[in-house]
Amino acid sequence: MITNQQMETDILEKLRSEGQPMAAETLLEQTEEPDAAAAALERLLNSGRLLLTRKRKLALPEQTGLVYGRVQGSARGFGFFIPADGSKDMFLPADGMHGAMHGDQVWARQTDQLSHGGNAEAEIVLIAQRAHKKIVGTFENDEGADGGYVVPDDTKLSSDMLVRTAGLCAAKPGDKVVAEILQYPDGRRPLTGRIVEVLGGKQDAGADMLSIIRRLDLPDAFSKPASRQAKNLNRPVEPESIARREDLRSLLCITIDGSDAKDLDDAVSLVPLKSGYLLGVHIADVSHYVSENSPLDGEAYKRGTSVYFPDRVLPMLPPDISNGVCSLNQGQDKLTLSCIMELDAVGKVLSHRIAETVICTRHRMTYEDVNAIFAGNAQLRAKYADITPMLDQMQGLMELLREKRAKRGSIDFDLAEAKIELDAKGRTTDVHIYERGISNRMIEEFMLLANETVAAHAQAMGLPFLYRVHETPDEKKLQELNTFLNTLGYGIKNLSNIKPATLQKVLLRSKGTKEESVVSRVTLRSLKKARYCPENIGHFGLAAQNYCHFTSPIRRYPDLVVHRLLKEMLHGELSATRAQTWRNRLEETALHCSAREVSAVEAERAADDLKKCEYMKGRIGSVETGVISGVTQYGFFVQLPNTVEGMVRIASIEDDYYTCDEKNYRMVGRASGRVFRLGDMVRIKVVSADLETGNVGFMLETGAGAKNARPAQTPKSKAPRTPRPKPAAQAQTPKPAAQAPGAPAVPQAGEQKAKPRRNNRRKVARAQAK
Repeated sequence: MITNQQMETDILEKLRSEGQPMAAETLLEQTEEPDAAAAALERLLNSGRLLLTRKRKLALPEQTGLVYGRVQGSARGFGFFIPADGSKDMFLPADGMHGAMHGDQVWARQTDQLSHGGNAEAEIVLIAQRAHKKIVGTFENDEGADGGYVVPDDTKLSSDMLVRTAGLCAAKPGDKVVAEILQYPDGRRPLTGRIVEVLGGKQDAGADMLSIIRRLDLPDAFSKPASRQAKNLNRPVEPESIARREDLRSLLCITIDGSDAKDLDDAVSLVPLKSGYLLGVHIADVSHYVSENSPLDGEAYKRGTSVYFPDRVLPMLPPDISNGVCSLNQGQDKLTLSCIMELDAVGKVLSHRIAETVICTRHRMTYEDVNAIFAGNAQLRAKYADITPMLDQMQGLMELLREKRAKRGSIDFDLAEAKIELDAKGRTTDVHIYERGISNRMIEEFMLLANETVAAHAQAMGLPFLYRVHETPDEKKLQELNTFLNTLGYGIKNLSNIKPATLQKVLLRSKGTKEESVVSRVTLRSLKKARYCPENIGHFGLAAQNYCHFTSPIRRYPDLVVHRLLKEMLHGELSATRAQTWRNRLEETALHCSAREVSAVEAERAADDLKKCEYMKGRIGSVETGVISGVTQYGFFVQLPNTVEGMVRIASIEDDYYTCDEKNYRMVGRASGRVFRLGDMVRIKVVSADLETGNVGFMLETGAGAKNARPAQTPKSKAPRTPRPKPAAQAQTPKPAAQAPGAPAVPQAGEQKAKPRRNNRRKVARAQAK
């Protein structure tokens, strides 16, 4: 049976090969599954990937000169068209948006106009798929008028939503709300809607995080059937289940997690052998409890992954499963799927086996305590005397595995991670670096080894499987990265057929320097994103031929899929028919899980940024030292040692007029030759923290500048005379900013995302509504 995605692809390829519009009846007659093809046609038409001509024939939009892609909006009403085929972005003037909003999938046509920055312009012809059905924002009343407005939290949405009195849902001015869109803007009509949920006042505890959850449409409640199923499953392991498994309850197993972790899905054991080790990685057997197509399975698939916020967790599975029956809690019998590996004296895997097991965790350890044991804490070493010999052996094995992985060229991005401390009301009290100790790296190495071993096993067996893949970097991105690295003296001589070890050497050379963090971040951004895939194409970053996610089925759906496939193999249930069934749906599962991962990362980053901004609001006026982490037309970003990032707007530096040298990722003073370059250290003063946008504003401390500032190489006589830029509210439409290679696109309406003059827009909206 052909998958939905394959059917859609086949139809599109058929029309491309035909070279002209086709009657639907003709196309359906040429397919082996006309019912499935008809359903695929309907999906393609609804999403705008196919059009109907005036003669009611099917046509590809590109055959009419249109290009498919996504809109990136801005607070000022203009936007950028990002083609799906990877070609160069195009500027969308406000009068070319034609009602499209940020995130919409559209068909656009390039015009013969150029933006002020010299970029090609486009206009939206057809909106294929709307990105928003609801808007999350702050309700504001409209004095002397009927109803009010919802000001979107997402500053890339340029229109406030008009809400009539009948649709207010008892919202008060200043409340965070969720509003359903009733009418999309189209140039003549405003964006209108009705409030469907009041999240609370802006100052209410948790309302900020709830706003992010709603804005990104993250599920935060489980269905009643799923909750009932989870509650019924949360009970001690039955003797019958134990009897069918390998009993490892006498084996010395421990868990090592963060002190606040409750979903403990991995335990480890280590037995010394005459000439090596027997390493056991024991993973909670979630698939024993969460069966395919059950209510719990549906909820887990929909989420794809757990999402971690500073004040809460949105679990993939209900607490009765994640923190209860599946969590490998101390002193409790638990069902596991174990990967048991025999290693030689240098850490090479000699043999392995995968087995359904039952374990009983001896100790629930924390990273902090194990790190203290490794540091020689006598009290803890005495308390855990029964496991300290095993822990010491584990540390030795970790060092072997780490050295072995480094030799093959595996890239280790040791990026600083922030720990955000909150008070009882959910307010940020501190932001500091989370220290990764020996125990953190130890568990990481053991999990990596288990994931590689399981993936290699599946590859050797020829199983249908879900791999974690990471493709070779794009050549253009590598060239951009190398341009940046050359400015710091870390340039790569030969970019052809690049290996992970080449980038590894760059990171090692920068280690311990002031630019280490920037080099790591820019290098990471230049690589492709890791994703899930049913085809094993290797993992570039890890320099691994085989890799998958096996170790976290409580919080990642791909791991649950991997467990199901392994258990069907163990039980001899993977017949040719069953294997084909799996292959038919793994592509769709991989795409879905990869997309859910992206959404989770976006949500976690937005939440962290907001809480960091909240912390910096209490530090306005303080002077800090940081490193320049991004350069744009409007200024440069500075990252502080605690990972907080803010922007120094170029208009606030009054000693010269600065231009952006895109090629070399720096700002250059025209008269003085003063340079602000990616990786330079600067002293700044915190001047603003906008909780509406999550943006932090910096100014250079008086008399401060880049510590290694030096004259620019471009002769000043060749610099064109350009007037000092106008204030942001009057500035001409800019071209996209120059940032570090691979950096996420930043809205071009001013990096602090200053909101436009909404009152004027509201007058227009009122007139349109009337």
